[in-house]
Order: sequence, then C-alpha cells, then structure tokens
Amino acid sequence: MKRALISVSDKQALIPFAQQLHELGFEIISTGGTCALLRGAHIPAIEVSTLTQFPEIMDGRVKTLHPKIHGGILGRRDTHQNVAREHGINWIDLVVVNLYPFAETMAIEQIDIGGPAMIRSAAKNMEFVTVVVDPADYDRVITCLKTEKGLTFADRRALASKAFKHTADYDALIHASLGADFPKNLSLGLTQSYDLRYGENPHQKACAYRLDKAPKGLLDAVVHQGKLLSYNNLVDGDAAVACVREFSSPACVIVKHANPCGIAQASTLSEAFQKALSGDPVSAFGGIIALNRPCDLKTAEAISKTFFEVIIAPSYSQDALQLFALKPNQRVLSFEFQPISGLQWHYQAIEGGFLVQEKAVYLRPPEDLQVKTQRKPSEQELAALLFAWQAVRHVKSNAIVIAKENQTLGIGAGQVSRIDAVDIAIRKAIDRLNGSALASDAFFPFRDSIDRIAQAGISLVIQPGGSVRDQEVIQACDEHNIAMVLTGTRCFRH
Repeated sequence: MKRALISVSDKQALIPFAQQLHELGFEIISTGGTCALLRGAHIPAIEVSTLTQFPEIMDGRVKTLHPKIHGGILGRRDTHQNVAREHGINWIDLVVVNLYPFAETMAIEQIDIGGPAMIRSAAKNMEFVTVVVDPADYDRVITCLKTEKGLTFADRRALASKAFKHTADYDALIHASLGADFPKNLSLGLTQSYDLRYGENPHQKACAYRLDKAPKGLLDAVVHQGKLLSYNNLVDGDAAVACVREFSSPACVIVKHANPCGIAQASTLSEAFQKALSGDPVSAFGGIIALNRPCDLKTAEAISKTFFEVIIAPSYSQDALQLFALKPNQRVLSFEFQPISGLQWHYQAIEGGFLVQEKAVYLRPPEDLQVKTQRKPSEQELAALLFAWQAVRHVKSNAIVIAKENQTLGIGAGQVSRIDAVDIAIRKAIDRLNGSALASDAFFPFRDSIDRIAQAGISLVIQPGGSVRDQEVIQACDEHNIAMVLTGTRCFRH
C-alpha cells in the first residue's frame, strides 16, 4: 500500500487533494489539526502518535521526530529493506508538508522543527519519495499519479528543488529576525508571478516577482477585467494602496506617475471619490484609483465618467462590475487590504546591489506634536493638519500638500526646490486656499516659503522642523498669524 504523510499549515485545497489520494489507495498519516480536518471530511487518517506508538510531548514540539517517520521517508527502497523490516518501519511515499506561518508572528514558538526535517528528508530521498510543499502542485501530482508511469524522477526532482527553496527561504527569514537589524547575508526569496505588458516604456520587457513569506499585496489581487498590467500600473497601484489603507473612514486615493494627485475621506465612498477627483481633475485623468471600501454602483457610476487606467478596491458589487465591463480594457482589481505585520523592509535596487531600510512610521499622537507659534490650532484645525500630514508622506520629495475638509486641494511633488513645490501646490489649489492646511515633508530652510504661504491665504502649517533657521520660520509665522505644528520627524520619499 502507498502511504502519504500530510501535515500542513496552509490547508488551501487540502480536502479534495486528500480525498483523491484516498481514492487512489493511499493510506494517509497525519498530525494534529490536519488530521482532525481530514477526519471531519470523512477521509480516513492515522495519527502520527498511533504509528509511532509514542505520544506527542513537550506541547507538540516533539511528535514527528521519530525513526518510524524519518526511517519511512529516508530509507532507500533497494538497500534498506531489511533494516526497515527489522524495526517495523513502513515506507512513506508521499510527504505533503508546509510550515508554520513564522512570517506572520515572528514568534520563536512558531519556528517549525519537524516540518523542515520531513521536507528535507523527503527531498533528499527524491529517488523514491515525492515531496509537496505548495498547494498549487496538488493537481499536478494527482494527474501524474493517475497515469500508468506515475511521477517520474524528473517530476520528483523538480518538486524536491522547490521544497529545498521553501525551507531555505524559511530559515533565511528566521535568520534575519534573530540576527542584527541588517544581517551580513540577506536572502530574498522571490517567485515569479507573471509577465507584465511592458516595463516603464513599451520597448522594455518586464516581469513581476512576489517576495516569499511577505504579507499579501497587489500581486495577489484578483484581476476581474482589463488589459495585461504594466510595470507602471503596479508601481502606481502599490503607491495608491499604501496610502488609502491608512484611512479608517471611506477613502479614495488617485495616483499618477507614482504621486497622489487626489486624496480624500468622507462619510461615503462615492463622496470620497468625488472629493479626491476635485483635488486635481486634470491630473487624475488616466490615473490609478484605490478605494478602501467595497465599490458600490453609485461609486462605480461616478468613476465611469472619467477614464482611469486601473481601479483597485477590496471588492465590488455585481452591478458595479457589470458597469465597468462596458469598458473592457480598463483594469479592475480586488484584494483585501491587510494590516502590515511582521518585519517590514523597503528594498531599492541600485547598480550592483540593493539598499535596505525599515518601512517608516510617521504619524505621532497629537500630544507629541509641538506648537511653537503664538497662534495655537483649534481641535478642528489640528484634524486638518493631521490629514495633510498623513497625505504628504505618500508624496515624492520635495513634497507639499495643501488640504481642507479631509481632501487635498493642491500637491507639489518631486521638486528639487521646496519653494517650487510650494508654488505648484498653491497654483493647483487655485482659489480654495483660505483656511486650508499645508504640510511639508521636511523643514523649511528659509522664511520665503512662509511668506508665499501667507500671501496665498493659508493659515495652518505642519512640518518636521529641525532647521538651523527654525526660529526665523517661526517668527515669520507669527508675523502672518499662522499656526504651525512641528512633528519632529521628516518623511522624505524618493
């Protein structure tokens, strides 16, 4: 009789796979939660402790580390038969294992020991044993098992190679979490997702790779319709999602060329979209939209009046999808935005290497903010300042954001001069400046920006501070009756 050992953390598609193994005559050995799940689906499964005649001990830390398990996996069928017979060891032909989700918790107790040992044992003995670590391979394995020749050595070798990568990536993640902030050797586990329509320009080929063991992101989105995604679509979409996921109220972010051109939150999603669009309707044309709530028909109707390359939301109503289908080239994507968890790093490729930095956290609670000017912001004005500060950290440096009533009015992005960024943001805001709040991603080196801000009618400013001329800037604010708040934290985004 053929035997399969199944012990998985990722139980996706497990039941139909195990059911087919059972129908093919496999005896199934399993552990803990996996065994309970199989039995609950009326699939016969033998507990590992029944096979080994030894109970799970030490809170489950020791259960599969036993000769009857590893002997059954590692033994050579041509030379170790007598040893196996002498010690009552039955061969295990198929090992289906994936590992505890250490990446989600970074907890020492979540480090899998028995799982990697079984995976490596099976992969080492690929001549006789098949190892499966990815649910995506279940159908392939079943298809091969149903053929006369079954799984070939080439099949087992390919699956073994994938298994060693699985354990290598897992160990690299643990190494990075237990070592220094920046380990001497950094392993990036990347898996090809799909080819892209093209790179930054149509003559450039491009492909997307997913970072293994990372939280779900845009590469995991469901594509409901539209042309093949391009490099720029994903860069802009990622920027839009990173911004919109921060808001607790219904919110919309419109991104163009990796910079937001409209950010807003409101009591309803359709209102948030209208406010984001009105921030800069000219720039928004052909941009990327990200919504932090399921897209309903009313919001879809408002969106459909303007051309957008990509729309991203957690989900869509059926009538919203039917409306978008009238523009079949428009990309419509959905995925559930997840909170950032575990170790989070930002990687930047340069010629010959990578730069690695922590992902920054900027927003400080109001009690940590410093008001240095004579005029103090009211509670309502402070809320406007914090919205502007939340927005500006998603804009390329030098960055200036002008906002009022939970929407951006003008954004000055990516300028080599801060005063140019101020001028662009003011020009974009046109005649809506009175009572608005302005956020700057870094300090003002001179008072000239403050003089321009005051002349435009802006009365609220939030910025990190830290210039040798801070006092000169504060004095300029006092002369113009501007309330200025210092965060103490710069938020450059290059």
